Amino acid sequence: MKQILNRLINHENISTEEAKQVLVNISKGDYNQSQIASFLTVYMMRSITLEELQGFRDALLELCIPINLSDYNAIDLCGTGGDGKNTFNISTLASFVTAGAGVHVAKHGNYGVSSASGSSNVMEALGIHFSNKSDFLKHAIEKAGICVLHAPLFHPAMKNVAPIRKELGVKTFFNMLGPMVNPSFPKNQLVGVFNLELQRLYGYLYQETKTNYSIVHALDGYDEISLTGNTKIISNATETMLSPKDLNVEQINQSDIFGGDTLKSSAKIFLNVIKGKGTEAQNNVVCANAGLAIATVNKIDHQTGFELAKESLLSGKAKASLDTLIALSK
Repeated sequence: MKQILNRLINHENISTEEAKQVLVNISKGDYNQSQIASFLTVYMMRSITLEELQGFRDALLELCIPINLSDYNAIDLCGTGGDGKNTFNISTLASFVTAGAGVHVAKHGNYGVSSASGSSNVMEALGIHFSNKSDFLKHAIEKAGICVLHAPLFHPAMKNVAPIRKELGVKTFFNMLGPMVNPSFPKNQLVGVFNLELQRLYGYLYQETKTNYSIVHALDGYDEISLTGNTKIISNATETMLSPKDLNVEQINQSDIFGGDTLKSSAKIFLNVIKGKGTEAQNNVVCANAGLAIATVNKIDHQTGFELAKESLLSGKAKASLDTLIALSK
């Protein structure tokens, strides 16, 4: 590790194989906490290369506990986090809206590191049980249209890193990896990233897979479609710029999608929105993201996906999906 750290500090890059080996060694407990913390810190101060990101991704996918959900043609809606915006749980809500619209979802999530409330925090607070048992997850996706893949249950290799990430409390390159290491290897993905550089790297990596994907970044810094301005979307075939007008909705203010500073406030907003009592801005931003997920799987245009998402949310189908998953958790 000392040799790798010296090279990184000297602004040298490491190869795909070296990056992969570092994570394998971390999983085996070969390094002490200071070495791991230093390794994470270096990547906060320099850009990650395509080869390094690929090596880290390959290591985590190789080390994960896989789950086969290939029968369900599911999509994962997952953002990198780390955008520093403290929005409410948009992609998690959009996941239930997508499931309510009849599209299966395999939601990969984790506790928040740099935000007040990550996807797993809010779902746990609502009474959703996390499991890595295949039978339970398949039953959930069949009955509720969605199952939750809580990252720590599928990535035991990261147990040495989790406490350090929590203590650091800022985004690290593990934020960049989260959406790429879903243990069910979903055929479809809606991925949100926190900057344009990472979006470009994701685009290169996803081109090399058989995944049906949409990678989004809002130009004012969000790792999701925010409707606070334009959003760049990279998909299998195209790169497009989405403006709120394209969905026939008004541009919204950043304050409209703030999630509060506590888990309690996040959970309150979550329940309000899924019950159909959200503000127009909250509903629109959730449905813009769910709509793109629906459109990505069903290969329809985003506007049609958006209308299907609104129908799922406002008819109560999204809430029925949540209620079913909570009931199955008991």
